[in-house]
Amino acid sequence: MPESYEKELKQWVDNEKTTLELQHIASKLLLERDVELVMFRRKFFDKKLSEIIHDHNYLSEFAGVTLSTSLSKNLAEAISKLDIAPSKIDLGRLSNEYNNEAKNFGSVDEFVKSKLVDFIGADKKMIPRDVVLYGFGRIGRLAARVLMDHAGSGHQLRLKGIVTRERSTDDLPKRASLLRKDSVHGKFGGVVLPDPENNAININGHSVKMISASSPSEIDYTAYGINNAIIIDNTGVWRDEKGLGEHLKSKGAGMVILTAPGKGDIPNIVYGVNHANYNASTSKIFSAASCTTNAIVPVIDVLENSLGIEQGHIETVHAYTNDQNLLDNYHKKSRRGRSAPANMVITETGAGKAVTKIFPDMKGKLTSNAVRVPVPNVSLAILSLTVKRKTSVEEVNNFLRNASLYGKLVEQIDFSISEEIVSSDVIGNSHGCEIDSKATIVSEDGKRVVVYAWYDNEYGYTSQVIRLAKHLADVRRLVYY
Repeated sequence: MPESYEKELKQWVDNEKTTLELQHIASKLLLERDVELVMFRRKFFDKKLSEIIHDHNYLSEFAGVTLSTSLSKNLAEAISKLDIAPSKIDLGRLSNEYNNEAKNFGSVDEFVKSKLVDFIGADKKMIPRDVVLYGFGRIGRLAARVLMDHAGSGHQLRLKGIVTRERSTDDLPKRASLLRKDSVHGKFGGVVLPDPENNAININGHSVKMISASSPSEIDYTAYGINNAIIIDNTGVWRDEKGLGEHLKSKGAGMVILTAPGKGDIPNIVYGVNHANYNASTSKIFSAASCTTNAIVPVIDVLENSLGIEQGHIETVHAYTNDQNLLDNYHKKSRRGRSAPANMVITETGAGKAVTKIFPDMKGKLTSNAVRVPVPNVSLAILSLTVKRKTSVEEVNNFLRNASLYGKLVEQIDFSISEEIVSSDVIGNSHGCEIDSKATIVSEDGKRVVVYAWYDNEYGYTSQVIRLAKHLADVRRLVYY
């Protein structure tokens, strides 16, 4: 027994040493060459060694792929020897392919060079793009966190400014404190320092100007060294082309992304599904749709393409938001005046109609509604759909599981095999949604499908917004998923 204990402890320590080498290689690639290594979307950079080991063990079971930190390290070393363009490379996919194809290659180096041949010496020059957050509430502060998390060596998006209303004398330290600490998402894993002398907040070495304004058009961003900026409007005050167009009257503003459903002809985009239809030449004003739309549209995309959807209903069990009252008080909308932490509140959602803006052929097929519940974050979309051909729980889950591992929706769909998952487990998940596979239901006749999709309506949605911003700024790296 003592010998077994010592043996297993030594194996763990050796595994940690290998993982430390892997993390060192991955960190250098990211910070020096803008090459990010991930394991089925789980990152290596700025992560505990035990978490990386856990990811290898969990994903081996979930993905059905033999994964090891030693193979990951060897693959990373081989990648580091190549002249690879800025990119994001999935070692999970590479590991699976190496396990199946190793016999065809003389070495790991030869295998990696063959797989990434299109990345070697590729002319993927990225011109960094300035970003301004217009509004610094829940989404604005999380956008700042996500932008810092994705900063790398600074060749993609650069947060340069944050616009808020007129400030009080103690506004700067309060704004910095709210960014540094969050009751839902925890402490920011970095440095946040108020800089009163420069009217800025220094975030992980990025000097971000704090700008006061009562309307978008009155700002001269160039006076702050900000040019051709992407303005991410988190306020929700303006949702039509006329209102959002005020941003474009500001010197230094180049484009606007609304973090809410847009009205009129404003393109509503769910990154991963219909983003390829839009770029900076098609428009200067875009909407990242809603958190719920970003959660359900990828699922509908998979099921429509695999089974066909005749009709259905979407019910959203949604966390309460700042739009509701903490205690009973007057509210212009029905029911939202009642205390959010004390009640379940039925309210409307435009998610069903929003789907038709992405998929016009779905018009008239979906209904939707929402119930706000007493949790501060993480929501659940319940999709009850009648499909065109008979199916099974296993087949439905397999379609969604495969979409979460390979293909165009790997950043949008996560997949849980846990019997014990609850809402708080989804906090901080950067995907549009996480499928609760153990809850999937298919009727006896095989035609009615019920899918449960969890989503972090704050962090997951914000991650989608930043992905869209990268796409529109043309600073998306090459990807090997």
